[in-house]
Amino acid sequence: MPRSPRLPRELLFGNPEKSSPRISPDGGSLAYLAPEAGVLNLWAGPRTGPARPVTHDRGRGIRNWLWAGDGSLLYLQDRDGDENWHLFRTGIGGGPARDLTPFPGVQAQLVATEPDFPHEMLVALNRRDPKVHDVHRLDLRDGKLALEAENPGDVVGWLADAKLRVRAAKAVLPDASTELRLRDGGWRSFFRWGPEDEGGALGFAPGGRGLYLESSHGGDTVGLWEMPLDGSAGRLLAREAGADLAGALLHPRRHHVQAAAFARERLRWNVLDESLRSDFDFLSETLPGDLQLDSRDDDDRVWIVKCLRDAQPPDYHLYERGSRRLEFLFSSQPALRGLPLAAMRPVIIPARDGLRLPAYLTVPEGLEPKRLPLVLRVHGGPWGRDHWGFSPEVQWLADQGCAVLQVNYRGSAGFGKRHLHAGDREWGARMQDDLSDAVAWAAAEGVADPARVAIFGASYGGYAALCGAAFTPKLFRCAVDVVGPSNLLTLIRSIPPYWEPLRRIFYARVGDADSEPDFLKSRSPLFAAERIEIPLLIAQGANDPRVKRAESESIVAALRAKGKPVEYLLFEDEGHGFQKPENRLEFYAAAERFLAEHLLGP
Repeated sequence: MPRSPRLPRELLFGNPEKSSPRISPDGGSLAYLAPEAGVLNLWAGPRTGPARPVTHDRGRGIRNWLWAGDGSLLYLQDRDGDENWHLFRTGIGGGPARDLTPFPGVQAQLVATEPDFPHEMLVALNRRDPKVHDVHRLDLRDGKLALEAENPGDVVGWLADAKLRVRAAKAVLPDASTELRLRDGGWRSFFRWGPEDEGGALGFAPGGRGLYLESSHGGDTVGLWEMPLDGSAGRLLAREAGADLAGALLHPRRHHVQAAAFARERLRWNVLDESLRSDFDFLSETLPGDLQLDSRDDDDRVWIVKCLRDAQPPDYHLYERGSRRLEFLFSSQPALRGLPLAAMRPVIIPARDGLRLPAYLTVPEGLEPKRLPLVLRVHGGPWGRDHWGFSPEVQWLADQGCAVLQVNYRGSAGFGKRHLHAGDREWGARMQDDLSDAVAWAAAEGVADPARVAIFGASYGGYAALCGAAFTPKLFRCAVDVVGPSNLLTLIRSIPPYWEPLRRIFYARVGDADSEPDFLKSRSPLFAAERIEIPLLIAQGANDPRVKRAESESIVAALRAKGKPVEYLLFEDEGHGFQKPENRLEFYAAAERFLAEHLLGP
């Protein structure tokens, strides 16, 4: 019998009470996200005083935001998940928000801000050509835009220097390699990564004498490098075996690199600036869990520190470096404190060809890890990864009595280029074998009941759920697919226009939709739908620009035509994932009923 859930879905999948706090550039004000009328909005006020809402969104809520150098607040907002983000500005005193990029069908991307230019910023827009983004200088005072750099057609990222000038660009070349170009009057090639390498530019070193790069050249994992602009040999600043660079701290004003983060099983910091070592030591000794530096003032005196744990929602603290004063700000979901949350344990799973797969196993709190129903929760991307830490979805599954296994299968990012590129052209094949091997491992360990296994995922994870149902129909009892593609041919042919420069990477890592359609069909669960026997729950956002609704509806139609069991949920006001709390709650209520009937029932 399924056990009665003890965690209210509203606490797990509703809005956080507060989240994403950030300190103002001058260190005097604090802003964060919190609900107003049930919708996430920006709240702001003095650092030591009360905050009040300064935006009044009544739609999907605000999630991506930052402080401008002049003390105003900027945020990105799309319409019902279409990902055509507009950039809005509002003041700390509130008032109507102004749309700074009021162009229909145009996507804004943030490029750079600089403390010495508080009234300006650089923003990239695909207004001239939907396929590429050009950089514009935006005057925050009057909203005027001036072209700074035109995209030649292959640039996917831009980098500015300390004088807020576009000085570098990253381009994807025809063979799927990437090139970093430097602007010295004209543009010149500065650094190249082969198709097998990973990398990019993080920022200019002090004085503009060099660039900080993340790069896997000369080794398997992505490390942190300083590369002089004069062409002399670069210097490796930090690298770790088995884990790629997960982030770097650069001083907000002086721009020198201060610390590098790496995350294999857990997040770990490599301090490079000795003036910060005592701060990291103090915080590590004082706060439990993994530490993440979310925000700093421009003088690097006041920090917002996020404390990450597996069995507790994130906590946020304000830290004053000079006095070593640490102040608890809030928990994102304080009502979950003291409730029976489950621990997440890092494990290593051997694949059938010997590849070692970093994974996380969560066992329900209070239950023995013996022959439990198992949910294989597959991350999206696929060029992303699972992390250790609090996951509402994992806690929800564990609360129903399920063990939860999250596998960083081949093709996952963060574990070196061999692990990443072992997934090239292996969608639905060896990548799927890794998931099957993980189920076999859990059964051999005695944790999982092999007769009660579900596969559950979103985006690529949803595709993997469909593949599990179609390609290994005896392994799983049921499957849940959220915004997952069913046909790799139509997925690649219908990518958003602004992903056009990345098409070469899709062709190299997934398959060429023009020259090898049969290969892609063989890896598409839509064309093996007749093999699906297990119950499916499929959920889709109607406005998803990445995985179009046809990806879900085509396989739903194919299954229903053959009398196969499938439940379909379509959310008209969502895109690639569900942001509105009412939609999340509707989906998870349906998924809970689905799992209770098909996984946890008799």
